[in-house]
Amino acid sequence: MTHFVLTVNQRDSREVGDMVPELLRALHPVDTVIEFQRSVGDEAIGVVSDAHAAVDAALRALRERRWNVGVGVGSLDAADGTPGLPDTQDLRDVGGPALAYARAAVEEAAKNGVRIPVAVDGPDTVAAEQAEAVLRLVGQLVWTRTEAEWNVLDLMVPGVRGQQKLVAAELGVTVQAVSKAVQRSFWTEEHACRPAAARLLTLVASPERLPAG
Repeated sequence: MTHFVLTVNQRDSREVGDMVPELLRALHPVDTVIEFQRSVGDEAIGVVSDAHAAVDAALRALRERRWNVGVGVGSLDAADGTPGLPDTQDLRDVGGPALAYARAAVEEAAKNGVRIPVAVDGPDTVAAEQAEAVLRLVGQLVWTRTEAEWNVLDLMVPGVRGQQKLVAAELGVTVQAVSKAVQRSFWTEEHACRPAAARLLTLVASPERLPAG
């Protein structure tokens, strides 16, 4: 079975201190098979079985602008070699290639010159590169949003019509202000692209399923 491991480490701990507890709260809504937890120092790791959840977790972390995000795609088992994931919810009891892929990915995301610090690694390197490219593009939309825009977007539900009036009433602003915030933030476009990123992530586990170029 394919799993998605997200390894997330802090970029600015020397300046602002340890922010892992805040990260864990931000990632708590994500549907996990092994919940996000501190691994070592200013780093957290979690495991999900659904590519859409992996995309959601990556974008939640990128929103804070202080995390390198590595997504590893592949198999996992118990650290002692027993098939299947352990029931302990303890990362020390988990082994498998997906953990190593996530480690390589987060190291790639942390390199100088990577503008949007998210990377993907797995058996199919072409699919990983393509998934990474889409995640970085969508991540750029998330990364550049203002606090005022997030105040609006946090009250929005994807796919629900007619909610801008309710959001405007909740915030005490005009419907036009809400509409402009949604447009400026490319919120609709983000959620339209998420399935594409998830689809590519599912292909990373199987080598040579996508053509290069």
